[in-house]
Amino acid sequence: MSRKRRMFDVDLPNDPPIPDDLDVKSFGGRRGPMATAIGENAESLRERARVEADIRAENDTLAHEFVRLKKLGLVTDMIPVTAIRTTKLVRDRSRAADLDLGDLKASIRAVGLSNPIRVEPDGKGGYELIQGLRRLTAWRELRAETGDAVWDRIPAGLMAAGETMEMLYRRMVDENLVRKDVSFAEMARLARAYVADGVDGCDDIDAAVNKLFASAAPQKRSYIRRFARLMAALEKALEHPEAIPRALGLELADRLDSDPMAQINLVRLLQAAGQRSAEEEVAILRRFLEGQAAPVPAKSRGAPRGQRRGRMSLSVPVGPGVRCTATDGKLEFRAAMDFATLDRGRLEAAIEAFFAALGKSG
Repeated sequence: MSRKRRMFDVDLPNDPPIPDDLDVKSFGGRRGPMATAIGENAESLRERARVEADIRAENDTLAHEFVRLKKLGLVTDMIPVTAIRTTKLVRDRSRAADLDLGDLKASIRAVGLSNPIRVEPDGKGGYELIQGLRRLTAWRELRAETGDAVWDRIPAGLMAAGETMEMLYRRMVDENLVRKDVSFAEMARLARAYVADGVDGCDDIDAAVNKLFASAAPQKRSYIRRFARLMAALEKALEHPEAIPRALGLELADRLDSDPMAQINLVRLLQAAGQRSAEEEVAILRRFLEGQAAPVPAKSRGAPRGQRRGRMSLSVPVGPGVRCTATDGKLEFRAAMDFATLDRGRLEAAIEAFFAALGKSG
């Protein structure tokens, strides 16, 4: 006995997709159940296709916007403080300097970090700090002081990898140019490190200052260059260079430029002073300029001149790479500089001062 056929229990042929212009009314004046179902299904498929297309278009727009914001460093996330390193850039803040984080930590406790730090993913699961050394340091201190897990992660703007070192330095410098407590010595140290590292092929202090501090006024860039000369001459003898006021540093730089013996005498004074506070060091520098500090005599080395014979090599504390060799009738200096490019008048004055210091006339 055959099974009773149920209503709608039919095998539909594998018809081609329903065309968009299908008009179900064309099936006749009276629509049967099958025509109604086909019409509803066709409309449902068309609506689904429209929704999927809209979603894909929106996702594409959001993806492009995310990439754009990330390049601008405007994508922010909470990242582990332990994953952040500060090794890629030479910082323009001295590690030895007191960063005075008390007020900053109090503000972070009260209202959070209103200005996130900026980092660059290193491609290995970690991050390199680009901007925000004080904020990161304050956050880490709060983490150490409280032990609270709330300080394990810090808000950070994620910058797209691939920016040039020059631009990364510029971002760091421009952020700190608005601060009043970044010293000229620290800015000069950064310019010298920029040259020493050969960033973007830069091998000249003037060029480094112009690149790093392009947003600063020309006069400020001039001050930084003069501090760079001062740091080159005294950095190894100074213990608190960031404490040197602008006017004092500029006057010292001018004195060292005009008097070749001044550098030697000042280095000896600082070395003779031993360990000292920032205030004491600044006082020594002021007394030197005022002429109240007598030069420290050089220590006698070896036998008296009358008992010396042959060749003598000297170590001169005027900078790295400077060597001097003395023989009978000949004195030879070697240094990493082109003496032929120096101003003729200054070079002649230096030679005259040299022989005057020896008690010899030209």
